[in-house]
Amino acid sequence: MGIPVFLAELRELVGHRPLWLSGVGVVPVDEDGRVLLGRRADNGEWSLVGGIVDPGEQPADAAVRECLEETGVTVLPEALTSVTVSPVIEYPNGDHAQYLELTFRCRPLAGEARVNDDESLEVGWFHPDALPELDASARKRIELALAGNSTAYFELGEA
Repeated sequence: MGIPVFLAELRELVGHRPLWLSGVGVVPVDEDGRVLLGRRADNGEWSLVGGIVDPGEQPADAAVRECLEETGVTVLPEALTSVTVSPVIEYPNGDHAQYLELTFRCRPLAGEARVNDDESLEVGWFHPDALPELDASARKRIELALAGNSTAYFELGEA
């Protein structure tokens, strides 16, 4: 899939400088309580399904789109479970970005989980007690999504 057209055009202007972007994380939870994850093609690490919110796109729509694009699974967002900020990320091509991360707990509606684009090496359903190696942020976002709270988690910075 590559990067969205709007981002490629922006990168032509700003080069590799850090960009502030909105992103969605998707935590699909099936009827057995398993979570759908993807192993990224760019770094080989397991992570939440997700991606960049396109200009003018509703974040919940972006969650549905990203999950379908990456895994072939259609989901219904049920709750916004956390609002966080990523660290600055440096991509293999030298681009830098930092994300406002909007994480949604979703219910799968249709489709069989499979690698559905070039952004993933593999996808799979995992029981929460048998997750693959994940960074601390992804683990926290999954924990919050599985908690079943109706109020989103957020952090307050130092005042």
